[in-house]
Amino acid sequence: MPKLIISGRGGSGKSTLVTLLAQRLGEKGKVLVVDEDESNLGLGAMLGIEPPAKTLMDYLGGKPAIMEKLMAMIKDEGSEQIEFFTQNFDLNSLSPDFVRWNGSVALMQIGKIEHTMEGCACPMGAVARDFLNHLTVEEDQWVLVDTEAGVEHFGRGIVEGADTVVMMVDPSNDAVLLTEKAAKLTSEAGKEFGVVLNKVDEKTKPVLEEMLAAKGVAIKGILHYSPTIAQMNLQGNSLESYTVQEELDNLIMEIACRY
Repeated sequence: MPKLIISGRGGSGKSTLVTLLAQRLGEKGKVLVVDEDESNLGLGAMLGIEPPAKTLMDYLGGKPAIMEKLMAMIKDEGSEQIEFFTQNFDLNSLSPDFVRWNGSVALMQIGKIEHTMEGCACPMGAVARDFLNHLTVEEDQWVLVDTEAGVEHFGRGIVEGADTVVMMVDPSNDAVLLTEKAAKLTSEAGKEFGVVLNKVDEKTKPVLEEMLAAKGVAIKGILHYSPTIAQMNLQGNSLESYTVQEELDNLIMEIACRY
């Protein structure tokens, strides 16, 4: 099954969708949640999974070691792309050092900003891209990648290792403008693209549908505003997918029918 990039502007509900999808999909198969957002601190709590002891960058030797490889690549004019992995792997072969399972759902973190002035997040993007390129998935297995806000992951090439980009669109003009940009970037990468409307009600839903239709953007799913989910998020509690089960099932069917 597919590897999904979940993107959107800050506060649009990326981590919420990742969590709800992981819970629902985990009822039928294995799900790996990849936390690619270097500043996201609450995804583990939302999933009800304690983050693993190491990030993937830690497992590979830490940011200095990653930077050293990247700098060597820049100096080597004959090198097209840095590789941190020499062979493909599947969900079952991932080390428990950087992956923590809770039943059929697992969480891993690419890396986090830990110190002032430690530099840009480019090494994390390079690691995430190569990891996704070497990761294989089987029937009834899904990979959900929670990205940082905006479109930087497109510039880092992370989309290269995914199958589909799903963008969260909340009721704001900024979200619509960002969606148009992301749709073009996804098309350049040759990947599937669609959006999920989030936090909408009877007034904002038709407005967003009209705006997106004018831009030729496909809507794959809709999540209406949920006071229950908002309260869970505020209190830092794990989310419960039963609150939007029908909406999630419709979205999963819309995505899965292409694979």
